[in-house]
Amino acid sequence: MKNESLIFDIKGSSMDDGPGIRTVVFFKGCPLSCIWCHNPESKSQSAELSFNVGKCIGCGNCIKNCTKGAVSSGSACFIDRGKCVLCFKCATNCPSGALEQVGMPVTIDSLMAMLLRDKPFFDASGGGVTLSGGEPLMNMGFVSELLACLHGEGVHTLVETCGVFNYPSFEKSVLPHTDTVYMDIKLIDPDEHKRYCGLSNEVILKNFIYLKDAAYSGDLDFLPRIPLIPGITDTPDNLDGIAEFLQDNHWHRVQLLPYNPLWVDKYRLTGSNSAPEQQDLMKKFMPEEKIEVCREIFISKRITLV
Repeated sequence: MKNESLIFDIKGSSMDDGPGIRTVVFFKGCPLSCIWCHNPESKSQSAELSFNVGKCIGCGNCIKNCTKGAVSSGSACFIDRGKCVLCFKCATNCPSGALEQVGMPVTIDSLMAMLLRDKPFFDASGGGVTLSGGEPLMNMGFVSELLACLHGEGVHTLVETCGVFNYPSFEKSVLPHTDTVYMDIKLIDPDEHKRYCGLSNEVILKNFIYLKDAAYSGDLDFLPRIPLIPGITDTPDNLDGIAEFLQDNHWHRVQLLPYNPLWVDKYRLTGSNSAPEQQDLMKKFMPEEKIEVCREIFISKRITLV
């Protein structure tokens, strides 16, 4: 078993990532590259350096502590990513938090110690621990051991996945210790999925069927989710296609995730200069009437919305 993994955040007191009060662990690394990723800092499996110009107080500590000359107030982006060797001395000596290391290694023991502090809240609310990302199932050995330890302490476990993972390995090592799985279905057309997410959806749709079967056998609570992305996933053709796929596979329960634009400014923090094609559309919250149109597509096909 792998006893160390890279995470980029732990969020306590969450009410949006499963039943009850939950603590969410965010893992680094994802096999997809969705252009609307709400956690763009999660895409890389390696630790990264983040710079938030809005927090910078101009103290100069970072420049003094950078031995490679990668930090400069004269640089357009403040950090020359070509020179940076990710020693993180600048972040360690940044008093305002403008510079941060994104991705910290944790062991099972250290993570369990942090998570179990919240166990009274889990017990009182019917909550537990949610593993998210990124894609937690890229760390199958670590996740298996962590979930087993949580189950041993009587903690409810939930895994949020993009659906790209090896199911036989999951079934053997993760499923026995997992109470609930949330899985995204973003685009039904494989070419569109590859265009916007970097990979075809073939593995995702196959894993949906495996997870659905596990749910019907009573081994798992399973919920597919559809993120509504303006002009991409929220189109009638895409939602109709997903609804028909669910019907064909005798599944009648899904969750729609209304679009949230608060991620848009995050993709520059770790040095990305690429902007989504639909950037203007993506700067706005989705109108309630548009969400209702999306809902009606599933309601009309007798699919329950959670």
